[in-house]
Amino acid sequence: MNSCRQTDAASLPHSNRAPVGLAGASGGAMDRRIGRLRLLPGLALLAAALSVPLHAQQAGAVYTQCKGDTNGDSVPDAPADVDGDGVNDRVRCVHLSGGDGFVTMADGRPLYIFGFSNLTGTAPAQAMDTGALAANFPAPTIVLDEGDHFFLNLTNVGMTLRPDLSDPHSVHFHGFPNAAPVFDGTPENSIATNMGSTLTYYYKLVEPGTYMYHCHVEATEHMQMGMLGNLYVRPRQNGTSIGGFHTFAYNDGDGSTGYDVEYPIQIGSFDPEFHDASENVQPLPFASMKDRYAMLNGRGYPDTVNPAPLTTPTDRNCSGPGSPCQPSQPVSSLIEAGVGQRILLRISNLNVTRFYTLASTIPMRVVGHNARLHRGPTGTDLYYQTNSVTLGGGESVDVILETGGTTGVGAGTYLLYTTNLNYLSNDAEDLGGMMTEIRITGGTGGGE
Repeated sequence: MNSCRQTDAASLPHSNRAPVGLAGASGGAMDRRIGRLRLLPGLALLAAALSVPLHAQQAGAVYTQCKGDTNGDSVPDAPADVDGDGVNDRVRCVHLSGGDGFVTMADGRPLYIFGFSNLTGTAPAQAMDTGALAANFPAPTIVLDEGDHFFLNLTNVGMTLRPDLSDPHSVHFHGFPNAAPVFDGTPENSIATNMGSTLTYYYKLVEPGTYMYHCHVEATEHMQMGMLGNLYVRPRQNGTSIGGFHTFAYNDGDGSTGYDVEYPIQIGSFDPEFHDASENVQPLPFASMKDRYAMLNGRGYPDTVNPAPLTTPTDRNCSGPGSPCQPSQPVSSLIEAGVGQRILLRISNLNVTRFYTLASTIPMRVVGHNARLHRGPTGTDLYYQTNSVTLGGGESVDVILETGGTTGVGAGTYLLYTTNLNYLSNDAEDLGGMMTEIRITGGTGGGE
């Protein structure tokens, strides 16, 4: 395995990448892949519409697709015209693995998980080894821009500790209007990726907002086990100057969703008994599932305020004695800003067992819900001020926190926490769970 590296896909540069389609990586030649496409009219139509040839980078069992990429690492080496209009497009590529691994709860307890890890930049010949026992929770954060052509390669590296399992995996881009049903990730009407195979998803990003992604195969089990992550799309309006802001949550036209700093915050929770049983046998006691670890971005307090990637130092997810472990929990939940800055929180919930409420000691202005600007059909703002939001599984909200000026929010430490008080704990350990800090620096005092 590789040594520790940051696995947040938000750090990937803007780049021009990728043609279209399905990469069947379990040993098929091009004619077999094309044969499969004939059975998938949505994919074939999409390929024709894009007017680009189908091709793949081959290395052993792993095929990736990324136009302009000459070595198969999902990082392009040249600009690309995806839609054939003679103009280079803004294209993003990401390569994820689907497999297993371990994370550590805030009370020190390691838990077995299924999950995704970031293989972007990894040569195909090393993809299976690099992705083995490298699962992250949450999955690597994906940050995109409206207008991007996004190509997502998913390689199923299998379950290292559960060789008896042959589970396929998929990526469901939750809430996004897909170009073709085959890319939706649901087993009923789209493709899943078998062990040793790679599938390339295509998305033309036409709607900004806060989304999320997860595996949709045996969704209750795979999501409980950790196959979910943050994903959001920034609007075309970014880069313009409106109301003193240059970055925005949506194309609002008036700067009302402008912000200075943004943070994705994903609500999640685990049932440790389910995870422990899954390490040895495949259990399906969904009706009795009882989550006892409530988390933000895969961490309970006080780990939520640690800005560093976290590792799980067991011999089962390290490459050998004395070798460093890959970070299993790379996403911090610490929120930081200066006095006078606006903070955008992109809050999502992919929990499969219950609703959760998050409250803030700084008032929140809700400007978006489920990846849509909170406005009526006539253009009337439906923004509202609140101290708490309640989300069910699959919901997201965009909230803005104001600091400085007449808000009374000066320098200090504030809290974002659940009002479900029994989840302010790490299992039996009190003073933990679903809580993080909002640290405001500079100016005058006034924190909690």
